[in-house]
Amino acid sequence: MHLNWINTAAGFGVGLLVGLTGVGGGSLMMPIMVLLFGMAPSIAVGTDLWFAAVTKFVGAWIHDRKGTVDWQILRRMFCGSLPAALLTLSWLHATGAPQSRNQILFKTLGVTLMLTSAAAVFRGRLHAIGTRMWGERPAALAFLQPALTVLAGAILGFLVTFTSIGAGALGAVMLLYLYPLRLTASALVGTDIVHAIPLTILAGTGHLFLGNVDFGLLINLLIGSIPGIALGAMGGTRVPDRVLRPAISLILALLGLKMVLT
Repeated sequence: MHLNWINTAAGFGVGLLVGLTGVGGGSLMMPIMVLLFGMAPSIAVGTDLWFAAVTKFVGAWIHDRKGTVDWQILRRMFCGSLPAALLTLSWLHATGAPQSRNQILFKTLGVTLMLTSAAAVFRGRLHAIGTRMWGERPAALAFLQPALTVLAGAILGFLVTFTSIGAGALGAVMLLYLYPLRLTASALVGTDIVHAIPLTILAGTGHLFLGNVDFGLLINLLIGSIPGIALGAMGGTRVPDRVLRPAISLILALLGLKMVLT
């Protein structure tokens, strides 16, 4: 394997920002691979899915040991996300790789990036709306909650399998909106991370069989991202999150807009 310092530096930079802000690595790595490295969107998706699975595995294990994972919510999410991922993979396998689908993928990536940016900016407000709704109509929402959770999982299953983006920021906002009174901050993070592991492994395996994974690039990215995440986590208390997070959200929104308009 050839060590590419540009790819490793990109992995380090993304890992550092994830450690500092908690913004999902996929939403940062995908635009870099597609717009900066010039990779085909399908190859970038497959590679990024495995990048996400590996980087989140340790965090998922720690949260499980700490008991900060809500397994009932996870089962509901999996009932939607895993079948949706399988259906999306079946569609991708059946249709091959026509140019028209690559264009759809490029546009969908852009829209998902803009949604991720909005989710990061308005996360607190959506949580407040969910809390107020639960206070006003608890019985009705409790009845709909399981079905809405399965639906949320299905949406994430499609988005993550098709674009590799959504399991982090979008998943967290959906859970905050559906379970504003039940999930503590640590349980939200733990449940969101653990949900992403089987989903990204399933989707990544499907893309592997489709030939959409560049393992040389993946290893170079991981060599940089793992120390970057560790350094970012240690320095997070010294960096003003209220400055970094909006700045990253603005960058994601502009990149998403560029993809949509290209």
